[in-house]
Amino acid sequence: MDFKMSWAMAGEHMDEWTGAGFGQAAHALRERVGSAVEASGMTPEAQEHFRQSFIVPTQKAICTEGYEALRAGHGWTKAVGPLLVALDPAMKPAIS
Repeated sequence: MDFKMSWAMAGEHMDEWTGAGFGQAAHALRERVGSAVEASGMTPEAQEHFRQSFIVPTQKAICTEGYEALRAGHGWTKAVGPLLVALDPAMKPAIS
């Protein structure tokens, strides 16, 4: 099942990813948000805190709550601290 994941960090960064795997989506979130966190000027300790407090719980939620919502045909959103993530079923092209 293809879906789109969008995310935003409060006042910092926005991005999106499209694919079919919930594990892949969680990995993309970790890599892309992690890169933004590294570039943000946070201390290494603050970066690790951000990863453990916000990214890791969101990754787990994508693979559980997000999966269940999309499987039921619904979109899903989750806010964890300054991180907001949304999953939406992929739009099927209109048949003409």
